[in-house]
Formats: sequence, C-alpha cells, structure tokens
Amino acid sequence: MNVVSKSPLPAAAPLADRQQRPAKPPFLGFGLGLRAQHYDEILEGHPPIDWFEVISENYMLPGGQPLRVLDRIRERYPVVMHGVSLSIASTAPPDFDYLRALRDLASRVEPKWVSDHLCWTGVHGKNVHDLLPIPYTREALDHVVGRVQLVQDYLGRAIVLENVSTYVQFSNCEMTEWEFLTELSRRSGCWLLFDVNNVYVSAFNHGYDPTTFLEGIPADRVVQFHMAGHSHMGTHIIDTHDHPVCDDVWDLYAAALKRFGRVSTMIERDDNIPPLDELVAEVDQAREMAAKILPRHAG
Repeated sequence: MNVVSKSPLPAAAPLADRQQRPAKPPFLGFGLGLRAQHYDEILEGHPPIDWFEVISENYMLPGGQPLRVLDRIRERYPVVMHGVSLSIASTAPPDFDYLRALRDLASRVEPKWVSDHLCWTGVHGKNVHDLLPIPYTREALDHVVGRVQLVQDYLGRAIVLENVSTYVQFSNCEMTEWEFLTELSRRSGCWLLFDVNNVYVSAFNHGYDPTTFLEGIPADRVVQFHMAGHSHMGTHIIDTHDHPVCDDVWDLYAAALKRFGRVSTMIERDDNIPPLDELVAEVDQAREMAAKILPRHAG
C-alpha cells in the first residue's frame, strides 16, 4: 500500500508542473567512483577520468574534509551523486530529514543526476545498511511509483534508479524485474541505471539468461552503466565490488553497448581498493570497448 507523509519542509514545484518530459541527462563519458584513498592523487594530478560518482551519504554532513575535497574535485570534473539509503521501496514514511540533506547536497554539488537503488534498506526506524529485494507485484509497483514521484517532487528533479543484485526471489511475483523497472520508469518518469555486474550476478543466482534482462529494458530510459567485480562462490555469486571486472561481465557490457548505445559508464570499487592507475586502466578498457563497438557519432 502507498504510504503518504506530509513533508515538514517546503518542496519544489511538482515535476509534472515544471516539465512534462524532463530532458535526458547528458552522456558524460567514462568515470570512476570517488574514494578517499585517491583524494590526494586526484587533487595533485589530473587523471584521465571524464567524471566521478560520489556516494551521497559520505558528504551529507555539513563541513569536514570530505566535503572540502569534493568542492575542489567538482571544479574540475562533472559529478554524479549515488545514494545507498533512499529506501525508495520501503513502507516506512519517507525520511524528510534525509531528503532535506540530500537536496542540500545536490544544491551545493550541482550533480548531473542523483541516483539510488530500487530496494528497501530498513523499516520502523531501523537501517540494516543493505540493499534488500522487493516483490515484483502490481501492488509494489503502485507503491514505488508513488514514492518515486514524491521524492522527485521534493528534490525538484527526476531521479535515477539502479537494479540491485539479489540472492532470493519472492514466490508471489507477477512480473519480471525488467518488466517492473520498465513500468516504473514509464509511469514515474525516473531514469534507469543499468548495473551490468548486478544483472550478471542475479542472472547466475536465479538461473536466467542475463541478455533477457538486457533486452527487456527500454533503451531510451538508461542513462548510466555500473561496472564492478564480484566474488564467485561456485553455487552463487556475491556482489562484493572487491575484484576487477571479470571477462563475462565485460562480455555483457559489450552486449549492453550494442543494445543501449552511448551511455555514461563508470567503474565501482568498494573494497580491496587498488592504486588509482589500476582503476584508470579499467576505465580505459571500457572506453576502448565502446569505441570499437559503437559508431563514432552514435547517440
């Protein structure tokens, strides 16, 4: 069921009143997740990265060294904000303290877009700090569409939502994940972040062909790709972001390029973080693959 909560703060004008069809975010090129281990090297040099994605929650406290570093980096590179605590599918009332901090950060950073995950992260005031799966039902779809519209109206912008990696499925699903994402984007106006690694992980864990997922997503709604590594446990895969991108995920990325065209691509690494040069090499690999696959002036 939909949960409606009155905002204690003034929101921006409803998205529908400002622009019926918000312009698709621009193609940024090939980027990297910004991590504290690389702050100094980035500030002292100028690594060949087109843009950086930042974890929103790392910069939502006022002041402090991380925010000062981000201010300097955004003067030189485009920045995208990526959150992990929006909990867009939760049945708990929206957290307007969180949304206010997110909106304030976006006003300061002026990101090209703001993204988070299609999931829930807690309920009853508890955050489990994990990206939890949802049932793909019509009731859940109606609920999430309402939540997305509320968040977009509050932030004054269309948001971008990412498919998560999953390890269990609900027995009452009435549609596939890709059908759910397609309808969510169509009805709410949100854009989609296609996490190539997450599709590969979930497809292996649940025994379906990852290209079926890829082909089920509307090409015109995808504005970003994530590329990352994982831990293969034999019987299942865990989305750990602590290894380089594997060959099978690179192959799926090639298929995604053919399906979606030029889409802003970035490399994620959250553990066992290597020297910056190693991650730049993976960014270059994505850039070179796209150059080989896509026509020079592909849109």
